[in-house]
Amino acid sequence: MCMRQRIANLLRVCSKSMSLEQGIQVHTAVVKLGYQFDMMLSNDLVDMYGKCRRMDMACQAFEKMPERNVVTWTSLMCGFLHQGSPIESLLLLCRMGFSNVAPNEFTFSTNFKACSFLGVLTNGMQIHGLCSKMGFEWFPVVGNSIIDMYSRCSRISEAAQMFSIMPLRSLISWNAMIAGYALEGMGDKCLLLFQEMQMQGEVPDEFTFTSTLKACAGLEAVQEGTQIHAFLIAKGFPLSVQTIVSGALIDLYVKCGYLTEAQKVFNQVEQKSVVSWMALILGYAHKGNLSESMDLFRQLRKSSLRVDGFVLSSVMGVFADFAFVEQGKQLHSYAVKVPFGLDVSVANSILDMYLKCGLIEEAEGLFGEMPKRNVVSWTVMITGYGKHGLGREAIELFNQMHVDDIEADGVTYLAVLSACSHAGIVKESREYFSRLCKDHRINPKVEHYACMVDLLGRAGHLQEAKSLIENMPLKANIGIWQTLLSACRVHGDLDMGREIGETLLKMDGRNPANYVLVSNIFADAGYWEESEKVRKLVKAKGLKKEAGRSWVEIDKEVHYFFNGDEMHPLTEKIHEILKEMERRIKEEMGYAYEVRFVLHDVEEETKVENLRVHSEKLAIGLALVCGGLQEGGRPIRVFKNLRVCGDCHEFIKALSKILKKVFVVRDANRFHKFEGGLCSCGDYW
Repeated sequence: MCMRQRIANLLRVCSKSMSLEQGIQVHTAVVKLGYQFDMMLSNDLVDMYGKCRRMDMACQAFEKMPERNVVTWTSLMCGFLHQGSPIESLLLLCRMGFSNVAPNEFTFSTNFKACSFLGVLTNGMQIHGLCSKMGFEWFPVVGNSIIDMYSRCSRISEAAQMFSIMPLRSLISWNAMIAGYALEGMGDKCLLLFQEMQMQGEVPDEFTFTSTLKACAGLEAVQEGTQIHAFLIAKGFPLSVQTIVSGALIDLYVKCGYLTEAQKVFNQVEQKSVVSWMALILGYAHKGNLSESMDLFRQLRKSSLRVDGFVLSSVMGVFADFAFVEQGKQLHSYAVKVPFGLDVSVANSILDMYLKCGLIEEAEGLFGEMPKRNVVSWTVMITGYGKHGLGREAIELFNQMHVDDIEADGVTYLAVLSACSHAGIVKESREYFSRLCKDHRINPKVEHYACMVDLLGRAGHLQEAKSLIENMPLKANIGIWQTLLSACRVHGDLDMGREIGETLLKMDGRNPANYVLVSNIFADAGYWEESEKVRKLVKAKGLKKEAGRSWVEIDKEVHYFFNGDEMHPLTEKIHEILKEMERRIKEEMGYAYEVRFVLHDVEEETKVENLRVHSEKLAIGLALVCGGLQEGGRPIRVFKNLRVCGDCHEFIKALSKILKKVFVVRDANRFHKFEGGLCSCGDYW
């Protein structure tokens, strides 16, 4: 073998093993032996530096070449793509167009992948056009990349059309199309294509199974997922070492609520991925099993896997959603001690946790100390102010963003409009909504219109809100009509409420929330027969509304309550203390139960009993039993998955006055801080 070929082989070994130091030594030998202008060796040098993630050195080698061929250009493009710089690859393709070198199938494939990573459909279509003119469209490597590009750019119909006329399909072709359907949430089509693939004799691989299991998870089709699992076992598929498929199985079982099965698969895997750990940790947390979730997190920290920003942000997200204050503070302390704890994404998650736990001052302090803020940081803070009813502070922060040259995105506009809605700020919200509609960078979505409908509805401008829905350029969804119906209830507009209720039930007759809204409109107006008729429809159709659930953290232990819950060991004491509080409030403040909030035409005594066992009252009752009666001290914090009811709102206001104590309640919409007989929402929620 000649010296030139030996050097080429050495460079290729360095590329595969990513051995930069050895590669540099070989490069030195290339120069000493006078081969620096040899095209084959120069191409190998460009490829080696690219694989070793030294694009600066790859570019130097590229620029020194007196002439270049298609391999040279494509190698540098692959290097940029490998490093995570797809834009540089596309720019290089443009530059290549001005040279006398024509692209080949690998050049096109590389740049279709670049378009996929960036999600830039326009560039992808332009390259597709050039590719077709040059006759490369039906090369398997190119066709597969085109399908993948259209799929990842949310143009699945174009991908399917391309796929249907391919003269030759490989396993990669099938996988690209199946993955595209899974990515777009079209699980049914994904599974049908999976069946068709097997009928045509194609043998699925780990990527096929990963996509189909993802489709099953999205559909919550645990039966189909279990069948795939059984097939894998029957075929002897190495699940213990195949982490990508095992991870998809774990994710499937977690999303379908089968945590025991997820744990079994997890235990079998020898080399567990961070993604699998997190799927199980989050699964247990969302099922309310916090102790198991945290035990797994502790195991992850002790493992050889690196706890990165993704892990910290995900776990912090759990604490934020469930408002676990003490655990959140502990994780914050841990985060500042590890390198990834300084990531802006982690800081944003900590910021979100403090805001969702009602710790507005801690959030403000952290926001002020952050060395780097992005648009997410500002948006999280604006959202937090909105949830706390601090509309003016949210507006001030939104304006400060522009002073600091941070461009608001669609989510930021949604945050400031929502903040205006919670605070009843009509004038500024109209101004911001107008600015949003004129911003060519952002297309207003239904959610933005829903915020305006909510704001106008709360302010009593019902007709204007209805007109906005009817004239918006987007199709109205169920949520926006529900928003207007709620406003009709607040302002007692039975006629409009009846009309919108009929529209809602026609749009979605399987959603129990719609029936409850319509029933409540009639009940508030005293039309008990019509109200009961609607509620009977719910029972007849076998529909069930989401159960009200509240929780409170006492001595680092979280206690959950449902409406009417009698499972807690201190239930008897909870009822005793609630009755005592009712007596004191009635004697000292003349409080009487807001029995209209029961919404049933039953005896008054029964109504009172129904209201006493609302989940938020039971949670507060436990807090009072466990030392919360002491005057002053730390606020009692309660969290609820639905909106707080009117009676509970009045009860907690009165309780804050007679006990001289602060109560903080976070419901599905916002925070309520009760102090001295008043609420921070100003009775506007």
